[in-house]
Amino acid sequence: MSSEGLQAGTPAYRRLLVALFFIGVATFAQLYSPQGLLPLISTDLDITPDQAALMISAATLGLALGVIPWSYIGDAVGRKQAMLVAVSLACVFAALTVLVPTFPLALVMRFIEGFMLGGVPALAVAYLSEEVSAKVAAIAAGTYISGTTIGGLSGRIIAAPIGEQLGWKTGMLVVTGLAVACVLIFLRLAPRARNFTPGRSSFREGMGQLFGNLRSGALWVIYLQGFLTMGGFVATYNFLAFHLAAPPFLMPLWLTSFIFLAYLAGTLSSPRAGALASRIGRKPVLIGGNLVMLGGLALTLVPQVWVIILGMVVLTGGFFASHAVASGWAGASAVAGRSQSASLYNLGYYGGSSVFGYLGGTFLYMAGWPGTVAMVAALAVLATLLVAVVLPRN
Repeated sequence: MSSEGLQAGTPAYRRLLVALFFIGVATFAQLYSPQGLLPLISTDLDITPDQAALMISAATLGLALGVIPWSYIGDAVGRKQAMLVAVSLACVFAALTVLVPTFPLALVMRFIEGFMLGGVPALAVAYLSEEVSAKVAAIAAGTYISGTTIGGLSGRIIAAPIGEQLGWKTGMLVVTGLAVACVLIFLRLAPRARNFTPGRSSFREGMGQLFGNLRSGALWVIYLQGFLTMGGFVATYNFLAFHLAAPPFLMPLWLTSFIFLAYLAGTLSSPRAGALASRIGRKPVLIGGNLVMLGGLALTLVPQVWVIILGMVVLTGGFFASHAVASGWAGASAVAGRSQSASLYNLGYYGGSSVFGYLGGTFLYMAGWPGTVAMVAALAVLATLLVAVVLPRN
């Protein structure tokens, strides 16, 4: 094969995208399966909404801390092999989460599960970028991101109705079974890496690759983009079910879980944002996605269920458009190690999820749903201003 990489339309290119799509499903179905179950977990364990949200934050914190170590493991043993080991171990700890007897132990299992899941976002875009032609890298990255949206959607929408009928632990366990099936599909389809050269860095060299990227002001803004917008996005989904379960809506859990169908907007917007960025540049698409996200967020303040649903569709489409562009930009603009730059983006991305995914509950307690919305809006506005002022056109 040419060192130029896989061309769009070839069988190997399609197999790679399908394989990454399914490993994205396996990863994010497990990561977010408790999200639709948070009201049920809160009631069952007699804990507050923000404490229940730790089931998400513990895993995303583990993932944030795992992406950098996994990037070095992938450099040494290969992206495909490292991703396969990572997600397989994550399935084991996902099962342990529902088997341990106490909530603190469940949080420990979720943290370790998240750490293992960190191997996929740490390596998937680097694997893809090495194997496909640079001409289609942005489009291919958008397609991978669309798989992560399907994973996030399936984990939530499967777990919540099952959990309401059979208990939240059963709901999460069913999602783990789905993840195992997706891992087997990845194992079958993912092509052997042909442009990968193993590299074993010393500790000093490794730190140079990692922190070398932090000398770039533009990369700092890209990493902060993930930290701020992902934090707000997860907070919105974490606590919307609590808002809809309260007066005047009083919606049951199984019905609120269908709000997660809004994730399909992200499935559609991610590859389209990548294609648009290839034509007009990343910066305007990134800013546009953030503004669309803010517009959708504002609609959730209207006390009509259909308007809230519309708002979540708009917000989700805008967020994933921005994320598809920013994640690809983090790797393409690396000034040191490419996979390390992608890992720093993911560190910010999931670190924001952990921090603001929890703090959104504090704002909910203090000021109700408008308080959570105000926090998310402030994060998105700050992210947009940083992009507009600091980042270059391309």
